[in-house]
Amino acid sequence: MTKWLVVFLLTPLLLACERQPTTSENYQWPVPEGFPKPQVPIENQMSEAKVQLGRAIFYDDNLSFNQQQSCASCHQQSLAFAENKTTSIGSTGQLHRRNSPALVNIAYNKTLTWAHDGLTTLERQILVPMFGEFPIEMGITGHDDEVLARFNTERYQLLFQSAFPDEKVSFDLIVKALASFVRSLISLQSPFDQYAYAGDDDAISDSALRGMNLFFSEKLECHHCHGGFNFTQSTSHEQQIIDRRPFHNTGLYFLSEQQGYPKEDIGLAEISTLPRDNGRFRAPTLRNIAVSAPYMHDGSIDTLSAVLDFYAAGGRNVIEGKYQGDGRNNPLKSPFIKGFEMSEQDKVDLLAFLQTLTDQSFLVDQQHADPNL
Repeated sequence: MTKWLVVFLLTPLLLACERQPTTSENYQWPVPEGFPKPQVPIENQMSEAKVQLGRAIFYDDNLSFNQQQSCASCHQQSLAFAENKTTSIGSTGQLHRRNSPALVNIAYNKTLTWAHDGLTTLERQILVPMFGEFPIEMGITGHDDEVLARFNTERYQLLFQSAFPDEKVSFDLIVKALASFVRSLISLQSPFDQYAYAGDDDAISDSALRGMNLFFSEKLECHHCHGGFNFTQSTSHEQQIIDRRPFHNTGLYFLSEQQGYPKEDIGLAEISTLPRDNGRFRAPTLRNIAVSAPYMHDGSIDTLSAVLDFYAAGGRNVIEGKYQGDGRNNPLKSPFIKGFEMSEQDKVDLLAFLQTLTDQSFLVDQQHADPNL
């Protein structure tokens, strides 16, 4: 596959329609030339002051009711703002049912969380970990005044005044600041970007090039769910406002007695109440995927190598235990999950390609790091 064809496949779709209003015109997005800027809500335009306030709060344990966790506890920069646990653990020690997703280019996401088509803005999504009770994450509900009072210090007063002049400290402003910081987490400087967009033909190895050709081939069909410049179907930006449905059943489970996925997490069907949505989860970005193990919505696959084996098999056959069942036979499985032949060299090449999506500068960028260190 030639480089121009790869770039064509990854180039944002330009729609023949009037462009959406661009907000935050004074904010300098860390976006290379040629990439579109994210869309942001009119009522929460980007500013550097908001980003810095949000950054301080993101790393502050005071946001949890018992001061045991911050947002960064489950979203660690060195791991692409994910964590290396199968599923998350809340501030009370409660084990959650889902893996903590990486916060990579979230500003471009059309939908948020693993399986909720109604959460389309960070301002709404952030309320879930803050105030949600099933499960408890930050546990603020019932402790609202106590938690808010912790942000009335001299340090935070200065940060709030800079970000939101003449406004009183509130949870609304905290949410807006956190959303601004998370939107600033842009990762577009990987070796693959240097190869595909910056014109450096030596940026990736011959093995990675072979893996890239396999990735974009109809034999594997990876790009159907992990396409575009952000390597996910769940993408929206200033030049693409079309609404896609980025949720897929990959055949991870098929419990015949429950007619699908385990009843404790049936994916999008939990929100839509539609039987056809059983087992559908959002395809995440593959950017920085090599550092954000374990994988899948429940962290049930440990390595990228095992993920490739899973897709090559066309699903997963769980041969024993409470989830016993052959996901390969799940009738709701995506038509793109058909299975494919993969030699050992193919796997080596595919893994080499996926490694080129790691943006090392993003993982150590001090602008995203804990301001207290």
